[in-house]
Amino acid sequence: MTRIRSIVRGIGSYLPTRVLTNQDLEKIVDTSHEWILQRTGIEERHIVAEGETTSMLGIKAAQAALADAGLQAQDIDLIVCATSTPDFTFPSTATQIQSGLGITHGAAFDLQAVCAGFVFAVSTADKFLASGSHKRALVIGAETFSRLLDWNDRTTCVLFGDGAGAIVLEAAQGEGTAADRGVLTSHLRSDGRYRDKLYVDGGPGSTKTTGVLKMEGKDVFRFAVGMVTDVVRDAFAATGTTADDLDWFVPHQANRRIITASADKLGIAAEKVVITVNKHGNTSAASIPLALDVARKDGRIKDGDLVMIEAIGGGFTWGSALIRW
Repeated sequence: MTRIRSIVRGIGSYLPTRVLTNQDLEKIVDTSHEWILQRTGIEERHIVAEGETTSMLGIKAAQAALADAGLQAQDIDLIVCATSTPDFTFPSTATQIQSGLGITHGAAFDLQAVCAGFVFAVSTADKFLASGSHKRALVIGAETFSRLLDWNDRTTCVLFGDGAGAIVLEAAQGEGTAADRGVLTSHLRSDGRYRDKLYVDGGPGSTKTTGVLKMEGKDVFRFAVGMVTDVVRDAFAATGTTADDLDWFVPHQANRRIITASADKLGIAAEKVVITVNKHGNTSAASIPLALDVARKDGRIKDGDLVMIEAIGGGFTWGSALIRW
């Protein structure tokens, strides 16, 4: 039975120009390049400049995605921006990106699921397009996580970076099979009981401050490897596919050990796993589109490839989406 699919028309990304290496961090906190690399796989990350906002990153990533798609900004009628570091409490960062692109029609809104935000945003935009209400969507993950960090906390400040990535999704007719191009299935989960494992200790409704990031690293690692594989297996079951059918696995880039352990548990071959955490650090909602853009631009992800994206974020929130490029 035919159905509307959300196909990927274009992809783009943007990273701030400032690079913060592990050696740079050695001068700030009591840590070492070897300690960071062994435990996380991170070598460097990008950090925004003074006055550079999340929406600025998102605009540049969106412009790159539109150029890749061969489309104009006016062709877009939906913007979903996944971010935990908005420019303002309100209005939404998505509306600031919309304005920056010169778009005055359609809908634009933010989505907050922390590091799983991009997967949630892809799933949300897909539902809009599949319903027939909208035609083309910009799905953006943009973060300035460096502004949520306690730079005296060596367990967290070494992990995160800033950046943005975006894809253009377009509604197109499919045959309703796993051979279709586009988003084939998505699966989302949340469990608020784990708030204290990964959170920011501030907010306008509680402390009236932004707060800083707090994390129980061992518990997050255990949850990420032990539980979130359910959404990947659900995607396989929903489409009649297996790990062997995948061309690429593009997980959230939080920690190299989490990535490799999750792939091993799912039976996904190491050569199919896209890893960019070494150069980007954990960019939260931006990490998956940044990794997708790298793998697309260097020729790994090709038209027709079957790509699984998967992430876990504070909350906890987690999800997967299976996309035929």
